Amino acid sequence: MAKVVKKKKPTGYFKYIKWFWILFVSGILLVALIFLSASWGLLGDMPEYEHLENPQTNLATEIISSDGKTLGKFYLDDNRTPVPYDSLPQNLVDALVATEDARFFDHSGIDARGTLRAFVYLGKKGGASTITQQLARQLFVGVRSKNKFETIKQKVMEWVLATRLERQYTKQEIIAMYLNQYDFLNNADGIRSAAKIYFGKEPQELKVEESAVLVGMLKNSSYFNPIRREELVANRRNTVLGQMAKYGYITEKEKDSLQALKMDINFNPESHKEGLATYFRMYLQRFMNDWISKNPKPAMEGGRDKWNLFLDGLKIYTTIDSRMQANAEDAVRKHMANLQNEFSRQNTPDKNPTAPFLDLDKSEEKRILERAMKSSNRWRKMKDEGKSEDVIRASFTKKTEMTVFDWNSDGRERDTIMTPIDSIRYYKNFLRAAMMSMEPQTGHVKAWVGGIDYRHFQYDNVIQGSRQAGSTFKPFVYAAAIDQLRLSPCDSLPDTQYCIEANKHGNPDPWCPKNAVGQYSGKMYTLKDALANSVNTVTAQLIDRVGPRSVVSIVKNLGLTKEIPEVPSIALGTVEFNVYEMVGAYGTFANKGVYVKPVMVTRIEDKNGTVLYEYVPETKDVLSKDVAYAMVNLMEGVTQGGSGTRLRHSGAKNSTVYKKVITGYPYGFTNPIAGKTGTTQNQSDGWFMGMVPNLVTGVWVGGEERSIHFKSIAYGQGASMALPIWGLYMKKNYENKDLGISDGAFEKPENLSIKVDCSKSSGDNQQDSDLEDDLDDLDF
Repeated sequence: MAKVVKKKKPTGYFKYIKWFWILFVSGILLVALIFLSASWGLLGDMPEYEHLENPQTNLATEIISSDGKTLGKFYLDDNRTPVPYDSLPQNLVDALVATEDARFFDHSGIDARGTLRAFVYLGKKGGASTITQQLARQLFVGVRSKNKFETIKQKVMEWVLATRLERQYTKQEIIAMYLNQYDFLNNADGIRSAAKIYFGKEPQELKVEESAVLVGMLKNSSYFNPIRREELVANRRNTVLGQMAKYGYITEKEKDSLQALKMDINFNPESHKEGLATYFRMYLQRFMNDWISKNPKPAMEGGRDKWNLFLDGLKIYTTIDSRMQANAEDAVRKHMANLQNEFSRQNTPDKNPTAPFLDLDKSEEKRILERAMKSSNRWRKMKDEGKSEDVIRASFTKKTEMTVFDWNSDGRERDTIMTPIDSIRYYKNFLRAAMMSMEPQTGHVKAWVGGIDYRHFQYDNVIQGSRQAGSTFKPFVYAAAIDQLRLSPCDSLPDTQYCIEANKHGNPDPWCPKNAVGQYSGKMYTLKDALANSVNTVTAQLIDRVGPRSVVSIVKNLGLTKEIPEVPSIALGTVEFNVYEMVGAYGTFANKGVYVKPVMVTRIEDKNGTVLYEYVPETKDVLSKDVAYAMVNLMEGVTQGGSGTRLRHSGAKNSTVYKKVITGYPYGFTNPIAGKTGTTQNQSDGWFMGMVPNLVTGVWVGGEERSIHFKSIAYGQGASMALPIWGLYMKKNYENKDLGISDGAFEKPENLSIKVDCSKSSGDNQQDSDLEDDLDDLDF
């Protein structure tokens, strides 16, 4: 009988092997299930394929100058302008990879070795997040949760998204997206903003040590803030440089020399109230809001049905030249600080009890302050909060801490304590300015300065404010006379008192204008000399002969939209215009009689480069080439022997006015310049319109109120208040030959039918040619 062999029971050794494989396979299945659950969106919403292909990131709208520089941006929270990989310097990429993900180019989104190391050492020897995982977290996952279960869930989602991103994008695209996405603090969203804000550079201009600073911030930009923790950031920079040496991107010798360098932060904060062309940028915002209201967003763009100026990453290409804009702002700043110093000296309480207002009684002064108080932000805000008028008024008499504008302080600001009503009076003390410069052949506006400091004076005097034109209106009268009466610059009229009788040209009373100094020489003036010296009696005779209606007709065709009464007194510039329209009008003379409407925006593109808008020039033939050239010739006389002569030489070199307010003199221009000064009644407004063949520039200076002005015409005339800004600006422009500003003659038409050479008929008129300059001998 055969023995029954009993089957041996598994030993304990095989039992452990069995359970090991069961647990191992179960673990793998569990991990796979977790990742599948994440992939299916069971652990949380996952982005659609389309979102991976085109992540929805808020992008700032960029304002680009004609010379390719960024003037500024429109943004809410995200000051982000993406740059492609090929715009990144290699040293930045090397620093990033060496510090954040040394095996970035070898893995597929998840670094297995790094993950295992982090698991074994519990993260004490470095984390395991790859650059791709960090990008996934920034784009789709968000801030890491403090809940451990949520943290694990988020980590799984990052892994899944990282592998998807690696399939969707190249390594270079992932690096660019990561650096474009990161928030470097201080409104520095993305690498381009960071390079500009911390170093004043474009990314491709970054040096190795500068790239190391920015890469070092990637660990935690709030903690490694170069503005607040310079020493800490310097140490972090050196760590990055050490990593670069470790992986062979730089040598040990280079590392040592770079680590020894002092950290050189060039902080350039970007905000809507700071930077270049602030007034122009605010005009541009109004322009864009109007454009957006008339141009709906295409359906294929998805999301919002209207373009969003602050989120959609538009690119606005403007005509502004950043170099000329900087020159313009510098000219305004230098002269206005100088002019203000003299104005304040003349308006101390002992010299002017109602300062800064001149010749006002108390009731008028109170009315001005009352109006300013009720239009202030403080009044409006408290009114919206439901405060009573008594409470609001009381708040204006309580002293409070505030930061105010001050030409003499660092940064043009100082901290002080004063009542709000005193601050209103304080701010009215400052003279204001406006300047615009345009290429007459194209209408391209090259520089735009709407005031002295946008942070404190946000009213744009280029386009929002209109002021009396004074003698800058006279060329329009002369143009009508030359055009319709076929007069020439060489024709003469007497400087005698001239009256236009009542009921003529719609004038109810007789009109008998006086010259600036109330004197009449009795001599014959050529039109050229008369305009050069702003002889009012000659201008009165011309408007009488052509009629106000003819002058208004020409003015309208020159782009001046203000309603103009058809009465003789307009000849002396009683009508108010803004600098924007005046520059456009004068551009017609330089452009051979063709008016070109000023243009500021040439093109608008979406974030993908699709053109959404291109401008079409608006032009109009207004004057013949002969008449336009005759007008230019007339206005050349202003700078050859009239009120603009100081652009070339001084008629009163030892004058106190020159010493105190004529900033930047001597200018020493020798090239042809056409122009016209303007001074209104009581010296409330000072103008200078200056032209060379390819650039027309208008400058206005005055107080916020007409009662804020110099007492003496020596200081308050356009040649003292406005002309120096033009002189400073053009000197700077001519120093930069790349700008191509013409220093040649205005082009003369072939077969010119109007006589412009008055050398044989000017007689002895030249003895009075410096009439307005001679006023500089007067002192306050």
